[in-house]
Amino acid sequence: MVRFSDVNWENWQPRETATLMLVRMDGMALLIRKLTGMGTGLINAPGGRVDPGETPEEGAIREIQEELHVTPFGIHKAGELWFEFTNGYSLKCHVFTASSYEGVPTETVEAIPMWVDERDMPYSQMWADDRLWFPMLQQGRYFSGRFLFEDEIMLGCDFAVEPAKAWPEPLED
Repeated sequence: MVRFSDVNWENWQPRETATLMLVRMDGMALLIRKLTGMGTGLINAPGGRVDPGETPEEGAIREIQEELHVTPFGIHKAGELWFEFTNGYSLKCHVFTASSYEGVPTETVEAIPMWVDERDMPYSQMWADDRLWFPMLQQGRYFSGRFLFEDEIMLGCDFAVEPAKAWPEPLED
């Protein structure tokens, strides 16, 4: 059995690069129920593989357009996740947020859109790592994580978060 400590993270190279794009408005997050591919049946953010020649941000925009027929705006990179699977598959994921969008979230063959109250995330129906990084995203803190999975079961992780931004010094009278 592969253990987290067995993975050579210093020389780790992903097989593929992917993205997640969370549209967040008024305390709500636009998520999907995956209908196809990796994580079928789970609730996740829209996203997918980055195509050759695309930047991660371009890939994230294209994926949400394909999955939900919306175009995000006010995009900000929130973090980076590295996934190693015991079957040898590996994936580097760039996580983005958007503050608005254009279009109507529409069900496609890939996904069913759903707005979720950020105070009540359905973690029991999501990938196990989401409960670690989503609260950091909510706080506006940049995060990075390395995860070992066997199928949908997280076997180990290492997670880092930027320190909270300090409030500016009060103005002197």
